[in-house]
Amino acid sequence: MSTPTLALTPATLPEFLLAVAPVRPVYIKGPPGIGKSSLVTQFAAAVGLDCVTLLGSQMLPEDLLGVPRIEDGRTRFYPPARITRSTPYCLFLDELPNAAKEVQKALYPLVFEKRIDDYVLPAGSIVIAAGNRAEDAAFVNPLSSALLNRLVVVELRASTREWLDWARRNALHEPVIRYVEARPDHLWSRPPRSEEPFSTPRSWHALSDAMLAFGDALTDEWTGVLAAGCLSPAHAVQFRAFLRQTRLRYDVAKLLKGDLRWPDAPGDRDVLYFLAQSFRAHLAKELPAEAVAVKPPHRELAHGAKALLRSLAAISLEIAQGVVAADGDEDGNSVPGWFLAEVVRDLPRLAAQAR
Repeated sequence: MSTPTLALTPATLPEFLLAVAPVRPVYIKGPPGIGKSSLVTQFAAAVGLDCVTLLGSQMLPEDLLGVPRIEDGRTRFYPPARITRSTPYCLFLDELPNAAKEVQKALYPLVFEKRIDDYVLPAGSIVIAAGNRAEDAAFVNPLSSALLNRLVVVELRASTREWLDWARRNALHEPVIRYVEARPDHLWSRPPRSEEPFSTPRSWHALSDAMLAFGDALTDEWTGVLAAGCLSPAHAVQFRAFLRQTRLRYDVAKLLKGDLRWPDAPGDRDVLYFLAQSFRAHLAKELPAEAVAVKPPHRELAHGAKALLRSLAAISLEIAQGVVAADGDEDGNSVPGWFLAEVVRDLPRLAAQAR
């Protein structure tokens, strides 16, 4: 399922919560690693509420209902002290889709009425839930329709621009910031079906922390180990290539201006591949999808791009074919059809093999 157009970003979520959470419980769904949990705790602190977090993956029904006690011949339940507070607070039900069906049932009165047995949450308390999506291979359970129907559901998506602003404010490792600036499409990748790392805002933050922790002892070898442990495999390889490219001072803008040539040394093949993929992403971003929207600057870019493709094919036909492949790459980048048609016309050998 694709992210809906009306999905919120980390910058717009607090305003939404401020308006809605005081009157209705909110459920924030989204892919792992984009900051759902941290945004909720930050929001609670910003509005002056303590945040009590319950993890759906670790909850049992008695964690909500408490234990029974007989008083005056009647059974009463005593919910845990961390829930039964006398002052308003934010109750955060994190990893809600990971909760078992019995736990979801125990949540009904809490979500419906802000009540657990005889205990009612203090006036001014808010209930916010969050969880991953089924399509993200996060082993989630379907939410009960009765529970879901009483939540205001909103989807959260990552925003590269907002993340870069945050990364600069929080002094993340400079090469990490520069890489995401160059390849914003690598900030987040779909979780794989196999057990391997994948790129998210959280994993880029972890990579930055680890690189900073090494300090002056950070070498290319350690960088490779750290990147492989935090990022999607293809992104890890390209991150290392980007660092080499930075040292060699290669970039797509200089290639398009004619100030630099494609690196052709055998030892620079990883740099060549990264530049070619960056070149493809640049074409996908800058060239309009429809031929009717082409203007003189686009025509100039297309002309220069075909010249670069010709010189790239002379070094590596396989890498050049990857730039003009009709299907999107692993990050969804694809060049427009009208440009591919021109490649077929003007560079038939390259285009025929790419198809």
